[in-house]
Formats: sequence, structure tokens, C-alpha cells
Amino acid sequence: MCIICDLKTPTADAATPSDSPRWQARRAFLLAAGATAVAGTTGALAQVDVGSASGLRKLVPAETLEASARQQYTQVLSEARAKGALALDDHPQLMRLRAIANKLIPHSSQWNARSREWRWQVNLIGSKQINAWCMPGGKIAFYTGILDQLKLTDDEAAMIMGHEMAHALREHARARLAKSQATSMGLSIASQLLGLGALGDAAANLGTQLLTLKYSRDDETESDLVGLEIAARGGFLPEASVSLWQKMQAASSNGGPSFLSTHPSGSNRIQELEANLPKVQRLYEQARTG
Repeated sequence: MCIICDLKTPTADAATPSDSPRWQARRAFLLAAGATAVAGTTGALAQVDVGSASGLRKLVPAETLEASARQQYTQVLSEARAKGALALDDHPQLMRLRAIANKLIPHSSQWNARSREWRWQVNLIGSKQINAWCMPGGKIAFYTGILDQLKLTDDEAAMIMGHEMAHALREHARARLAKSQATSMGLSIASQLLGLGALGDAAANLGTQLLTLKYSRDDETESDLVGLEIAARGGFLPEASVSLWQKMQAASSNGGPSFLSTHPSGSNRIQELEANLPKVQRLYEQARTG
């Protein structure tokens, strides 16, 4: 299901004279709207500090990677549907997840302008796996195991969704692919800048790698903090990020959930989140008061 579709606005009448009352009124409206947008940018500034996204990601064409993600996402859904494991649109848990996504997605573009063009999707797969992910291009999947076994509140589910969205928004998969492929092919960064063919081919033939990518500690920290801020802006309780990872740690002592195979729970993870709670508290309060 596409969560947010492109909105199309009618173009201006090219035949309208620039000195007509209609044009003057339209011009005044546009100027006022522009001033409001500029004034509003201050409130949209990031409160958490994660630095700039990796420049290395630019070695892999974003369009190619997103196209590969769409294909793989379609395949995953098809396989789940064939097994009777893909939740229907009226499934209560899926409706709950999509409602959460509708509150988070509007706050994603400040982290990645390309996300305005993404056709976001959220789906639910019946499985005991404690897992969730978001592929490049905004393709999100949750497994029922992560909701049921961890007994997630809406706030905690929003923290997971925000975290996974952040991986896509910060283009961690794109950067990891660039690093791994450039290294394995023995190619210098300079040579890649001159011709992206090899890395483009690698991005187009990812297979199942997108579901098994292991991110660095820095990637995980970025996603924790960006996800925390996105969720806070969406009106979800910041402290839920801490209770979520406390639940994750408890689950890891019972065999280790699938989620932790690609999202390691470092001992300082909770401390890092706690240190950033004050930075996003006001965002949460503003979202709650409307």
C-alpha cells in the first residue's frame, strides 16, 4: 500500500497577464506562502547531531539501488502472500502500523530530499521473527513477532519504524554497498568517480543482500537518533526509545532475535538515547499540543 502518493497541483494559466488583478493576487499569495515556508524552516532544523551523511554513498546511483529494492520488496511480499502470511489491508495490526507511518513520513524529507519522491509502503508479515526493516525508497515491513513477543506500545513501534526509516533516509545501504564493492573489486575511489558502471551493476544485482546488510556502529547510532527525532516530531513519547531497547536486550538473552543480527545492541545504546531525550522533548510536546 502506498502511504503517501504524489500530490499534483494545476499549473498557472500561462495566458494570464502579469499585471492583471488575478495575477497580482496570485503573486501576493505565493510571496506570503514563501515567507511562511522560510520562517518555518527554523522549526524543522535537526535537534540531534549526527553530522553529514557519508559522501561515499554517491558512488552508487540512488535510482538503481531503489529500483533493486522495489523488486526485492515485491518478491518478499509475493512469497509471504503465497504462504498466506501477508496481512490484508484491514488487519488491525497493519492498520496500526500504517497510522504510525502517516505521522512519521511527513518529517522525513528534512533528512533526505529524495524521500519526497518515494512511494512509501508499509506491510505486515506473519512470522515469529522479531524483525522489521525499511529498504531504500521507503519500503517498510514489520513481522508480527516483533509486535507480539515484545508487546510493543504504539510509541515503541514508532521508534522501531523511525529507526528503520532513518537507515533508508541516511542511505546507509547505499554507502555500505559502495564501500564493500569498491574494496572487493580493488578499485580506487578516484577510478569510481570516473565511471560508476561496476558499482551500478552491483547495486542492480543485490539479490537478498538488502535484508542481511550489517550496519556499522556509527550507522546504528545515526539511525537511533534520527529515528528518535522523527518519532518525537510525529508525537510519540521519546522515552519509548529507551523502553524499546530494554525489551530488545531482554529478548536477546533468549536466543537473540533476528532484529539484533543486523542491529547489534551495544551497551552504550540506551545511554546515548537517554542523553538525547532532552533535545527532542520540546518537539514531542509541540506535536502533542498541535
